[in-house]
Amino acid sequence: MKSFLEIFLGILTAMGGFVEIGELVFSVNAGVKFRYSLLWVEVLGTIGIIVFSEMSGRISAVTQQPVFSYIRERAGYGAGLLTLLAALVLIGLLAAVWFLSFQAIERIFGLLGLFLLIFVIAALNLGPSWGEAASGLIPSLPRVETTSDYWLYGYFVVALMSSIMLPYEVYFYASGAIEDGWNATMINANRMIILVGFPLGSLLSVALMFVGASYFQPQMIEPQLPGTAALAAAAVFGKWGLICAIAGMFFAFGGAAIENALTGAYNLSQFLGWNWGKYRTPKDAPRFHVTWMLMFVVAALIVMTGVDPVEVVEYSIIFAVVILPLTYLPILLAAADEDYMGTFKNGWLAKTLGWLYFATICIAALAAIPLLIITHGGKG
Repeated sequence: MKSFLEIFLGILTAMGGFVEIGELVFSVNAGVKFRYSLLWVEVLGTIGIIVFSEMSGRISAVTQQPVFSYIRERAGYGAGLLTLLAALVLIGLLAAVWFLSFQAIERIFGLLGLFLLIFVIAALNLGPSWGEAASGLIPSLPRVETTSDYWLYGYFVVALMSSIMLPYEVYFYASGAIEDGWNATMINANRMIILVGFPLGSLLSVALMFVGASYFQPQMIEPQLPGTAALAAAAVFGKWGLICAIAGMFFAFGGAAIENALTGAYNLSQFLGWNWGKYRTPKDAPRFHVTWMLMFVVAALIVMTGVDPVEVVEYSIIFAVVILPLTYLPILLAAADEDYMGTFKNGWLAKTLGWLYFATICIAALAAIPLLIITHGGKG
């Protein structure tokens, strides 16, 4: 019963923590600009994050070692440092992290992020075009007015893929497995959480695209701020729809901020061999706790400069594509290493999907910066 409850809570947490600010912004605007024609990217990205998260969770469960320990051991200091610096580029609720345990943080922000389900219900009530949506599951070029719109379409393909497969998600998931005390007996639970929780979470992202296509596009509105998306829920359900949407965004964005800060501290501590973990007191892991606090300080200083935080997120997601190969190659190699994983190494399916997705993200990484420049940051 305890194991079932842990899996069930893990699924809900994975679902509630799936959407963060970048994914919300890009999903809604993808629906506004291209209606349902980018749904195939949501499917592609979801399968990709499932593949690599399953590997990272399996590595942690079998070895009780985080990914960065493998990187430092097998790749050497120089290559490992490059991967570490690439991951820390993305690191942008201080009291919550200080006072709450890892499990409490995971459950509270993940579960309360489920308020975002209001967008799923709103999307259904707005009467989407199901035939058009079904055709959007097949990769194809949309009908556009100018050639430049094709470049913009490519930009959104890359941005959506990146927002779904952000590197911090797998690092946080792998470290969380160790925080939760996983071992090899949790491998099936790991697969259940990933295979059920992530696809359900992607429904939230799909719903946001539906909202963009069904509500904002007919009114020729291009939401520039995340909060604008809440207007769709308010239009369908009134005050309570607005409250649920804002509550969901608060906990989803707050959870993402915490995950980023902790991930930065996890990665640095694991690479340098420091004691780490929320289960350790500040006295037992002082450098780990100081590091995640500094992550919040740096993020606050960035906001205080007056820079548009949404624009920072959008650009960081595009630049994240460039480092995706550096993130996922070590996971792929570790999961396939028989000396490291023994009988739990990658099977033929994980190996095939892993290398196919690695090739895909390498292509996206090469295209990201040119598309950013050509489309002027997605502005056309």
